[in-house]
Amino acid sequence: MDNKSYSRRDFLKLGALGLSSFAFSPLIKEGEKPIQHRLMRVGSTSRPVPIHILPSDDSLILYQRYYDDLINVYYELESPDGPEWNPLWYRVWGGYAHSQNLVEVDNILNEVASSVHEDGQLGEITVPYTRSYRYTSLYGWTELARLYYQSVHWIMDIITGPDGNPWYELEDEVTRLRFAIPAEHMRIIPDHELDPIHPDVPGGQKWIEVSISRQVLTAYEGNNTVLQTKISSGTFTAERATPYGDFHVEAKYASKHMGDGHITSDIYAYEYLGVPWCCFFVPETGVATHGTYWHNNFGVPMSHGCVNMRNSDAKWLFRWAEPKFDPHLFTRTVGWGTPVSVI
Repeated sequence: MDNKSYSRRDFLKLGALGLSSFAFSPLIKEGEKPIQHRLMRVGSTSRPVPIHILPSDDSLILYQRYYDDLINVYYELESPDGPEWNPLWYRVWGGYAHSQNLVEVDNILNEVASSVHEDGQLGEITVPYTRSYRYTSLYGWTELARLYYQSVHWIMDIITGPDGNPWYELEDEVTRLRFAIPAEHMRIIPDHELDPIHPDVPGGQKWIEVSISRQVLTAYEGNNTVLQTKISSGTFTAERATPYGDFHVEAKYASKHMGDGHITSDIYAYEYLGVPWCCFFVPETGVATHGTYWHNNFGVPMSHGCVNMRNSDAKWLFRWAEPKFDPHLFTRTVGWGTPVSVI
């Protein structure tokens, strides 16, 4: 896979490859659960995904797949050989891959909007990844970062891209740098999709508990559980641990640039652009609940201090928690919001 954006032809080829692979799908074995054919991306920059002959870490490794490789999955199973913290494995071509560093993606091309809101419009990437480009009079169009499936970004304009087709011009919320991607690679998020959840429940009745030992986040209304999900907290080091204590959601970003604060064409740089659905409860040190598009290892500490969540759960929490979010407030929504207890 090269560093170029997918073209329409690339997507047709990839779709045809996915369909043709059904002809070679392995038979489902006893005790294994069939699922709809799915596509995964290798999300780890540091660890290749080994393909084992059996769904066991102790079995023979046949080959490896590397960062940003796309893998067809035929079905999933929970292996009796574990690992205990996450026994989910995928049947792939030739063998089995553990799920922890495989993130589910899709290939969806979208209708291009005729206009965007004057204050910016939120959009979500709907392809495995797309390469962004920036235009300058000195260098013309130059490559920048890859943007990944289900990451969320601010669309500021519709322009003509280097291929002559409509591209969305995006703006990074940290650097304020503008760059562009093919418009069909992004779905505009309508305002109503971010309407508050249970807005009539008094703010004092909503609260969030994060259990570090159980790696579970629970949202309550009074004594009633309204959401419970596995999370990945900070790793157990002094620099990366999620802090214990009682806090409040203080700032909400629908799209956040996390990492070293730069934008680069290096796909291995420590940069996460468009991290979605962030609820900061220790803003001084940047600790938040947020969606995660780079791993699928929930239930295990993985982060630099934040509370990693599945994107769908993070979005639900973002809409449910106070303060209320303004879908056209570019930088953030600030207020003394829902209590967060980290235990």
